[in-house]
Amino acid sequence: MERGVLEIRDMVCGYGGVTALRGISLDVKAGQLVALIGANGAGKSTTLRAISGLVPPRAGQMRFEGIDITGARPPRVLASGIAHCPEGRRVFPHMSVEENLDMGAYLRRGSGEIAADRDRIYAEFPRLAERRRQAAGTLSGGEQQMLAIGRALMSRPRLIMFDEPSLGLAPNIVERTFAIIRGIRDAGTTVLLVEQNAFAALEMCDHAYLLENGRIVLSGAGSELIENEHVRKAYLGG
Repeated sequence: MERGVLEIRDMVCGYGGVTALRGISLDVKAGQLVALIGANGAGKSTTLRAISGLVPPRAGQMRFEGIDITGARPPRVLASGIAHCPEGRRVFPHMSVEENLDMGAYLRRGSGEIAADRDRIYAEFPRLAERRRQAAGTLSGGEQQMLAIGRALMSRPRLIMFDEPSLGLAPNIVERTFAIIRGIRDAGTTVLLVEQNAFAALEMCDHAYLLENGRIVLSGAGSELIENEHVRKAYLGG
């Protein structure tokens, strides 16, 4: 049996007077790639923001590796082993590539291990190594996405969350990004993925949840959801 890494029960979240999540429950197992799909405004990004501590839940419970993280602030969530690769990449534009990577390790101690991890990121993403002294804001969209992924990996997470990683990228860069995410899962890190390209997300995931209007209406293996008539009509173009 796969070990449960993240457990969410009956979570309610919102912004001001708007309720974005209406009592969702989901499980992410160790080593899985789990996808959240749904239309814009369904609550996918809010789910990740709630897990990260950026949006405090109004009700419900979240547990990570058996520890209650409900309402925890972002530094504690990161220190517990969860990294968040946000929508729009959100690199620090005026800082160098290397400084951005080091920001991903700001809670860690041990400069030797951090340097070794940075070297591994550079080996995985040679373009970042070539531009290590360059301001992150001058990188292409694809390079910024690689930097955002590398920065998240620098915290040595046991769960990494990706929010719309393909957004605004050229098709060949999208394929490369998806291959990297699959590789992270294959190397043993658990992945929770929010992705606008529902077919790609369902093809590569182990398990998926469909969010509609702040509620989970369907879950199952990615291959099962691809064959579901409602999913095909509403999200896969027929």
